[in-house]
Amino acid sequence: MNKLHLIILGVTMLFNKISFAGELNITVTNIDTTKGGNIIVMIYDKEDGFPKDHEMSLLSSTKSVQESSLDFAFDVTSQQIAIKVLHDENGDGKVTKNWTGIYPKDGLGFSNEQKLTFTGPPNYQKSKITISPTKNHVIIPIIY
Repeated sequence: MNKLHLIILGVTMLFNKISFAGELNITVTNIDTTKGGNIIVMIYDKEDGFPKDHEMSLLSSTKSVQESSLDFAFDVTSQQIAIKVLHDENGDGKVTKNWTGIYPKDGLGFSNEQKLTFTGPPNYQKSKITISPTKNHVIIPIIY
């Protein structure tokens, strides 16, 4: 490829990322209704803050736990995103740790079938998914 082709490709990719707009539907499953609290879904469009800093999420939505499955809808403008779902049992908006102070007590879920490991939460690159008008529904189970 010559330089002109690379510039055109770069501008096209940038334009596509900026101009994308569509609805994203997220179904959160495996919710333990006996724990009460809220389900918080957070969408990140960059690595900064993912998944620990909830304030840095691009979009978020909260629903009270009433069923073992809940649906969320978002209007998104980025094609590449990562999703974190928190079962906030005590309603404080944070991940509560268990007795060790290290591992989460609350249930969590991540896009791209990512999970917590002994080394910590998944990173943005592994959790990142690409959405489009034909691929705009994601199912994320809560893992306790």
